[in-house]
Amino acid sequence: MEEKEILKWAKEAASEFELAGNVKNIRPYGSGHINDTFLVEGEKDCILQRMNRNIFTKPEEVMDNILGVTTFLKKKIAEAGGDELRETLTVLSARNGKPFYRDSQGEYWRMYYLIEDAVSYDRVERDEDFYESALAFGNFQQLLADYPAETLHETIPGFHDTKARYQVFLDAVEADVCGRAENALEEIEFFKSRKETACVLGDLLAEGKMPLRVTHNDTKLNNIMVDKETRKGICVIDLDTVMPGLAVNDFGDAIRFGASTGDEDEKDLSKVSCDLRLFRIYTEGFLKGCKGNLTDMEVAMLPMGAKVMTYENGIRFLTDYLQGDTYFKIHREGHNLDRCRTQMKLVADMEKKWKELEEIVRECQEAESKMR
Repeated sequence: MEEKEILKWAKEAASEFELAGNVKNIRPYGSGHINDTFLVEGEKDCILQRMNRNIFTKPEEVMDNILGVTTFLKKKIAEAGGDELRETLTVLSARNGKPFYRDSQGEYWRMYYLIEDAVSYDRVERDEDFYESALAFGNFQQLLADYPAETLHETIPGFHDTKARYQVFLDAVEADVCGRAENALEEIEFFKSRKETACVLGDLLAEGKMPLRVTHNDTKLNNIMVDKETRKGICVIDLDTVMPGLAVNDFGDAIRFGASTGDEDEKDLSKVSCDLRLFRIYTEGFLKGCKGNLTDMEVAMLPMGAKVMTYENGIRFLTDYLQGDTYFKIHREGHNLDRCRTQMKLVADMEKKWKELEEIVRECQEAESKMR
């Protein structure tokens, strides 16, 4: 659909929501790649989004999750004397009384108040930015610690079921539909030789040794709104993937992406490693934000969360390469194979630094315990 046509549908959708005052302008907004996002300028600016039904096949369940979590967060924030309009998303009701509007094409639209005087960053510009994102995601865990995670819908089934993703990888190797396996023998063997990594966290959950929690599942820096003046993280956004999961996975995915010294698709692997300084910064912020709400097992498994999330993304990239690049967008031949190799390098580097990672977690946990 062309931008002009999408804008026409956006204007129709905006008119279906309960807005304060008249709409002055609607324009494309932000840098997201999943949903179509617009800024609705008026008496109070709002964010309007057309949800991507190719990825979120049950948008009503997505909105049920978001409404449940944000309503819960607003209560917690108000009890703590915070600003519920800035510290979590505010879902606006459509004229039909629902938290979404479905247009004549079957597309789903939703609207939030804009978090004013705040920005998000796509890349870490300062160490403080990484720390603030850790603090915000840790606080997200803390605020939702007593939310019944099992009542949430699984918006993307098996999203972090690493064992299941490992099996899909094995099936892709066996099928070899594009005849590419011979170009990736070393990569295939790397992941096969670490099969236990695919099972460790799922087994701990199944054995009741780690609790099921409300997890964000996309803990990138740009999913934190930062106050323009103080540059403090104030609000976690992009709640589409909020689901039942493991806190260590949220921690681990942030480390995988934010503590890497190289880009996710870096071809020169000598530039790729797990930065221990950034790992410490994030661990300090995350544990401070959690305020003691993680179990001893969860804290101990934080390095494993980083390794498992990196391993999982590696097999996802490799699987997509073997299947013909059907999921992740590519911009050059072998792009997914390059992405896979950076994850392999990170996994190997984490293994090399394992004792140091564990020691950093212990030191940060001891320091945080003394502060409480």
